[in-house]
Amino acid sequence: MPSREKLLEVIAIQTEVARLGLDLGGLMALVVQRTLSLVGADGAAVELAEGEHMVYRATAGMAEGSLGLRLQRSSSLSGLCVLQGRVLHCDDAQRDPRADQAACQRLGLRSMVVVPLRHHGETVGVLKAMSSQVARFDVRDFALLELLSELVGASMYFCTRYAPHELFHKATHDGLTDLPNRSLFLDRLRSSLAQAVRDRQPLAVVMLDLNGLKPINDTHGHRAGDAALLEFSRRLTAAVRQSDTAARLGGDEFGVLLRPLAAEGGLEATMDRLAHQLNGGFPFEGRLLRVGASMGAACFPADGGEVAQLIELADQRMYRQKRALQDAAA
Repeated sequence: MPSREKLLEVIAIQTEVARLGLDLGGLMALVVQRTLSLVGADGAAVELAEGEHMVYRATAGMAEGSLGLRLQRSSSLSGLCVLQGRVLHCDDAQRDPRADQAACQRLGLRSMVVVPLRHHGETVGVLKAMSSQVARFDVRDFALLELLSELVGASMYFCTRYAPHELFHKATHDGLTDLPNRSLFLDRLRSSLAQAVRDRQPLAVVMLDLNGLKPINDTHGHRAGDAALLEFSRRLTAAVRQSDTAARLGGDEFGVLLRPLAAEGGLEATMDRLAHQLNGGFPFEGRLLRVGASMGAACFPADGGEVAQLIELADQRMYRQKRALQDAAA
């Protein structure tokens, strides 16, 4: 049996999960982070079954940087877990024919536990705890993860079933771009900041202005302006991770919540990648229109621990960059 302290840890995680409500990205990010300490894992992932593949949709520890990794359901322990609907473990992935050995070798994974996330008999994904050591996990770890999986599976079920409901979606998403709106963005920022304080993990807020929207509207009309907003939104969505939130805050204002802040390269590398992917031309009715972004960012804990404080500072830095671009073009 798991220790009393570990059972209390499971209860605390379940409370945090319940508090997140219908925020699927936040839920998955929380679960993988908590799994590391719960069972002493080197890495963790939530995988969703998508067609013939199992896809990494949230990662932590040694799995960080592997978002979007796709495994064949028919040749992975995760796929077998979905098929059988029960906890499976592997003591040595390099010798276990059930494991995707190439993927395990790339991650440095030697042993793992895979737990189905299900609700009323329907499997919505799997939670995987992984280690670089052989035979790292035991029956106490299996029991803890199975206890955690029950509420996580139910929460994910309701996220995937009810979050897209028409009324809920309209209330929380921008009508043109279908990105989260200001209300949902601020709600996720508040809950993520509270989690970051508890975890002592950094996060960042990026504020963005779409450059050139007014000239496009004035010269080519509002249909062209809408096309520019849609193209910018598409690029922004493609540039962020599953665990991040990209939102249209109103007009030509956008925001991104980076949670957690990527360890590899940090904020500077993320900002460079965003600039590279957001700036450039796109075709519209036989013409080439240009879109780009002015950006500013603020980090927790370096720049403060309040929602308003982080947004204001990121805004100031964004407008400073915007003025510099305007001065250079003058």
